[in-house]
Amino acid sequence: MKLLTYIFEDNEARLGFLHNNLVIDMEDFGEASNFPLPSSMLELIDMGRELIPELAEMIAETPTEFWNELGMKLHDVTLLAPIPTPRKNIIGIGLNYTEHVAESARTLDTSNELPQKPIIFSKPPTAVTGPNTAIIHNEQLTQQLDWEVELAVIIGKKGKFVSKEKAMDHVFGYTIINDISARDCRRSGQWIVSKGQDTFAPMGPFLVTYDELTNPNDVNLKLTLNGIEKQNGNTRFMLFDIPALIEDLSIVFTLEPGDIIATGTPAGVGAGRTPQEWMHDGDEVVCEVEQIGVLKNTVKRLEL
Repeated sequence: MKLLTYIFEDNEARLGFLHNNLVIDMEDFGEASNFPLPSSMLELIDMGRELIPELAEMIAETPTEFWNELGMKLHDVTLLAPIPTPRKNIIGIGLNYTEHVAESARTLDTSNELPQKPIIFSKPPTAVTGPNTAIIHNEQLTQQLDWEVELAVIIGKKGKFVSKEKAMDHVFGYTIINDISARDCRRSGQWIVSKGQDTFAPMGPFLVTYDELTNPNDVNLKLTLNGIEKQNGNTRFMLFDIPALIEDLSIVFTLEPGDIIATGTPAGVGAGRTPQEWMHDGDEVVCEVEQIGVLKNTVKRLEL
């Protein structure tokens, strides 16, 4: 199932899902099905991942005429980030692809040795922005605005000390994140100023539930800048796959429903190129992850 958060005709943000290329409002579907359903993504996640097969069964039993009556065309709604305001910081994983480790070591002050444990950082909720929005470039803070396409994991079940074997039972679904980075804003090895500026976490366009993306450790992901391909990789080349990440993170802190894990980026970032490349005002950056969709944003200079 592809879930989405949307606005229709300038009303408040709503939760919906795609069916036959139509947007169906989740709360309205619940009313029609005599099964109360929420109007926000976090509320749905709080209901538990066990709800997903029930929803799939309800959808399969719904008459065709219902969809035509209730559905909206996708181009008639404005998509927001699937989780527009996360409850907590997004959990980022650094240097999780071998070739990205190598390119970072060449041009940044990172080690050329493969990490023995996941490298963890975070991005605040205010970094989130949705599809077709602007990535704000504050030129007083950075001259080195970079891109990173990533598969993001959405947690659906609380867990502490979760084993690899049980890790996938804690996943609600997946989305795309562009982990925007200001390479010249790192401070003594700390990354949050580089990673956490407003709009530095474009997310979307959909949240794909765990039952639809059955093998997240083998999906293609790519990124283009102004139509030119910059990144092209596959999650099977992650140093730490999703079960390993969940196990490690849950040792450090309790994972809770709605938590977001950005799993790292493959090679091809601007900092790793010769000469280095950066994003500028008016650039269009497009992320694509197999089975999820396309996330498109433009860069806009902050006018001070």
